[in-house]
Amino acid sequence: MRVSIIGTGYVGSVTAACFAALGHEVICIDIDEKKVRQINDGYPPVWEEGLEDLMQEHVGKNLIATSDYEYAVQNTDISFICVGTPSGDDGGIDLSIVGAASKSLGSAIATKKGYHVVVVKSTVVPGTTEDVVLPLIEEYSGRIAGEGFGIAMNPEFLREGRAVADFMNPDKIVVGSIDERSGALVSELYRDIDCEITHTNIRTAEMIKYANNCLLATKISFANEIGNICKKLGIDTYEVMDAVGKDSRLSPYFLNSGVGFGGSCFPKDVRALIAKAKDMDYYPSLLESVIEVNELQPLQMVDLLQEKIPDLSGKKISVLGLAFKSNTDDIRESRSIPVIRKLLELGAEVKAYDPLASENMKMVFDNITYCENIDDSLRDADACLIMTEWDEFRDLDESFSLMKEKLVIDGRHVIDPDALSTDIEYIGICW
Repeated sequence: MRVSIIGTGYVGSVTAACFAALGHEVICIDIDEKKVRQINDGYPPVWEEGLEDLMQEHVGKNLIATSDYEYAVQNTDISFICVGTPSGDDGGIDLSIVGAASKSLGSAIATKKGYHVVVVKSTVVPGTTEDVVLPLIEEYSGRIAGEGFGIAMNPEFLREGRAVADFMNPDKIVVGSIDERSGALVSELYRDIDCEITHTNIRTAEMIKYANNCLLATKISFANEIGNICKKLGIDTYEVMDAVGKDSRLSPYFLNSGVGFGGSCFPKDVRALIAKAKDMDYYPSLLESVIEVNELQPLQMVDLLQEKIPDLSGKKISVLGLAFKSNTDDIRESRSIPVIRKLLELGAEVKAYDPLASENMKMVFDNITYCENIDDSLRDADACLIMTEWDEFRDLDESFSLMKEKLVIDGRHVIDPDALSTDIEYIGICW
């Protein structure tokens, strides 16, 4: 099939490369000419494991990029909207980019002969596709939805760092559509993936995405709340959650206590659903608590540090991990950000290291030291805070010997304290 992908961020780039790998002809659309050139050279605009290999394999064969909407629409049958939906000041999502893409698509569809399906893959609150995207395309195309063009919603369930693997081996595929024809065409794109497709209406498909992410975020905040209580009781929360996760009704996933969740999805999606609920005069107290726990959680790293070093002025603190999770360079809502900000407020000197995310973090903090390796970050440090669960942080006993004061506070349960030298003081945030 012939597919165009609007937007080349995490979702768009992965969707384009994976559809190409499945044998479809794919055209990426982006208004950023630099990204267009980058893709046509075989390099994705974002880092994702396995993504560059896929692009280099398919660019020039069945994958190209352009900034020309009309060319892309004329030469494809289905267009996926994969643009960003950033948070507004009230926590609700900003639909300006979705709206702009819809207008451009509508204008391109107006000059096309034949049926064209528009699929929203961007994460949008229930009602957006039918109340925003559909009328804009009708207005700018001069056609009627269900007659001159089709509309569908196909949410993504991709984990950053594992997005390619998740796309090709999904737990679920959800297709919401206004009619059977649109839904069938979208479903056909996934014919070579061994996964059941859930067919539903558009609003339900939109809500499935939010319910999915909000539940996962809730599990994390719940695990952190229990972890904080366990900490005060002298109980290993990981031992507790290991047993809890054996319950078939719960599963062990997303029950790891730590410094909380970040990234482009969970914080934004929970806040967006909160804002949507309040717009309908409903107060979502549980979701509000999920965010509250998550906002307070990373600052406990600083509290634990100050219990050992009350005055942090002039102290050298090593921060290991800047990305919001391992296997990505994404720092959006990283739990390192509030920790570093607080350390700087208290007068500490921060020496940071991350395998991938340092360049991105430089756009947030230009007044900390970014180190090329772990040893440089730890050398002469008064304490070390571990903020991201990179595998290379798991065995640092020898590197810790470079510290001035051998105090290690682990925010991700990556260190085995039993494997550490006896002169290293190890503290877990929730254990």
